Amino acid sequence: MNVREWATGRAGIAADIGLGALFAALLAFWASRIAESWGGGYWLFDCAAGAVVCVIAMARRRHRAWAAVAGLAVAAAAILTARFAALPAEPGPAMAVALSVLVGSAVRALPALTACAVAAGGFAVVLGSLFTAHALSSGVPTVTVLNGAGWLCALMIGAAPRLFDARRRAIAEKVRRDERLALARELHDVVAHHITGIVVQAQAAQLVARKHPEKVDGSFAGIEAAGSDALAAMRRVVGLLRDADDAAPATPGPEGLSELVERFDGYGQGRAVHLRLPDDDDRSGWPPEVTSTVYRVVQESLTNVSRHAPQARSVMVSVDRDRDVVTVEVVDDAPPGPARYHHRGGYGLVGMRERLEALGGTLVAGPRSGAGWSVRATLPVAARERG
Repeated sequence: MNVREWATGRAGIAADIGLGALFAALLAFWASRIAESWGGGYWLFDCAAGAVVCVIAMARRRHRAWAAVAGLAVAAAAILTARFAALPAEPGPAMAVALSVLVGSAVRALPALTACAVAAGGFAVVLGSLFTAHALSSGVPTVTVLNGAGWLCALMIGAAPRLFDARRRAIAEKVRRDERLALARELHDVVAHHITGIVVQAQAAQLVARKHPEKVDGSFAGIEAAGSDALAAMRRVVGLLRDADDAAPATPGPEGLSELVERFDGYGQGRAVHLRLPDDDDRSGWPPEVTSTVYRVVQESLTNVSRHAPQARSVMVSVDRDRDVVTVEVVDDAPPGPARYHHRGGYGLVGMRERLEALGGTLVAGPRSGAGWSVRATLPVAARERG
């Protein structure tokens, strides 16, 4: 048993001792009041019935549902007995407090349907107390007011932590879902891009082997370099997942955009890739999340060109900034084809859109008029720089 469990157990024991003392004081107080006003042994029934419910409330942690059912059943029996035997009104103060403990405990911990059933049973007991009152003409009986107030307190005390726990679970689930989506996007971006490079290099090697066998060694060197890049990228991602202090950043800085375009241009598929950056290129001052998003948009767009538009002969990558908005556009000149339209709706576009929307940006992707495909992303940057 750890320290926290030990402290919790001691606190529970102290609470039960205090609750037991309260029950005993209420039973003694109400018995004396009944003896004064009714005389004789009328107090015995209320004291016995109240003590039974109090004992059940003290033992509620063993089985909350059955404890609540048993306490409500005893209270219902006490109401019927008091009504037909002309005894003092029930439930008395001690029983009312014990029922509040049972109802509050059930609402706090039991499944929703069971908790609602127990709460409804507690309300039925409140209504039942009306039938044992002896002064209905003078307004709502005191016993009903007492039990009604206890029932409302039980609902509030039980429901408040229940709602808090539900909200905490919802927040935790949202955090886990966001982390899974972020991990899925990161893995997709890293794996898809680098593996696509390896596949393209391997396809080029097959052509070289048939036409120029003497150049095969160069193609293999390109495949090896692409594989090394993929391995390094995966290690960066794994380093972030392990939360290592010396893990390299998963996304290169501003200078990595030129390297990305150069690597893509070097795949050897006969297409020219052009990169256009703002004249006053100050990306080093951009927030990291904006820089990484720009990089990922370009990376995913170029990967899609390699996978789905091998006929493209030219690709233009443009990054512009107009005051508070950064615009990224990747355009190719490949002829349209059914397969291309089908494949462009995969996880890559979904991941890009999620990244941009998380930063308040937008994404528009689709075929251009005539030929080619365009990916255009916009995202705000000035507000984040000031923050």
